[in-house]
Amino acid sequence: MALSLSSGTRPDTPGTAAPAPDAWLRRKKRRDRLRTIGFLSPWLVGFSVFFGYPLAATVYFSFMHYNQIKQPEFVGLRNWSYVFTQMPLFGPALWNTLWLVVVMVALRVVFGVGIGLLVTKLKSGVGFFRTAFYVPYLAPPVAATVAFVFLLNPATGPVNEILAAVGIDGPNWFNDPNWAKPSLVMLSLWGIGDLMVIFMAALLDVPKEQYEAAELDGAGALTKFRFVTWPNITPIVMFAVVTGVVQTMQYYTQALVAGKLASGVTIGPGTVIQPGYPDHSTITVPQLVYQLGFQNFNTGAACVLSLVLFAIAMAVTMLLMRRKSGLLSAED
Repeated sequence: MALSLSSGTRPDTPGTAAPAPDAWLRRKKRRDRLRTIGFLSPWLVGFSVFFGYPLAATVYFSFMHYNQIKQPEFVGLRNWSYVFTQMPLFGPALWNTLWLVVVMVALRVVFGVGIGLLVTKLKSGVGFFRTAFYVPYLAPPVAATVAFVFLLNPATGPVNEILAAVGIDGPNWFNDPNWAKPSLVMLSLWGIGDLMVIFMAALLDVPKEQYEAAELDGAGALTKFRFVTWPNITPIVMFAVVTGVVQTMQYYTQALVAGKLASGVTIGPGTVIQPGYPDHSTITVPQLVYQLGFQNFNTGAACVLSLVLFAIAMAVTMLLMRRKSGLLSAED
C-alpha cells in the first residue's frame, strides 16, 4: 500500500510518526542556524567586547560631561558644539589628518607597486634588495622617527650637508610648516617594506601566459602593465588602500615624536607634550583625542573626536568598497 505524505510519516522511516514536512524543515533550518552561530560565537564575543561595547560607550560619553573621576553628567550636544564651533585646533588637525590620508596612502601604494615591480624584475641580488627594502619596516616607530629627525636636521643633518655639497639649499624639514608633513610622508616611504612584500606576492601570482599573449600581440611595457598586471593586482591594491586609510586616520606616534624632537624640547618625566610643532602643521585628530581625554580629562569632547574619525573612516571605506566607484571593477 502506498504511503501518503499527508499521513504525517516520513518515507525513510516506515511506521514512525514524524512531524509535517514544513515543521521538519523549520527545525532543520533552526539547527543549522544555531550551528552557524556556535561556530561564529568566538568572533561574535570578540566583536561585542572589543568593538561593539567601546563604540556604544563612546557614543554614550559624547553626550556626557565626564572627567573620569566624578559620575557622568548628561549635557546633550554641548560637547559636539564645543568641538565644531569652539575648538580652535579641530580644523587644522582634521585638515592635516585628511592631507596625510590622501598623500601618504597614495604615495605608499605607488611606491609599493613600483618597488615590487623592480624587485621582481631583478635577475640577481633579489634576496639582498628584498631584505634591504624590508628591514626599515621592522624599525620601531619611535626609533625610526628619531633617526629621521636627526638625518633631516637643518643645521647638522647629513642630508642638508649632502645637498649643500651639490649647491642645493636644503629646507628646514621638520622645522618648517610647509615641509613638516612631506617629511612625515618621506618617513612612511622609508618603511615601505610591508607593502612591497604584499605587492611582490601579487605580482608573482600574475599568470605568465597572459604576458606571453600580450607580447605576441606586440604590447609594450606600459600596455602590459595596464591590461595584464593592473587587473590582476587590483584586489591587493584595494586592500592596501583601505588598510592604509584606516591606519593613517590613527596617525599619532611619528608626528608627535618628530614635532617634539624638532622643537628642541627635552622629553622627560612629567613633561606635558603639546603636539603640532611647527605652527600646528603636524597635529592630527588622534593627538587631540589623547590631549583632551588623558591630559585635560575632557572625555566627552575626546569621544566626539573619536566618533568623527570613525565616521570619516567608515565613509571613505564604504566609498572605496563600492564596486563601480571604488578600485574594483563590477566583475570582481
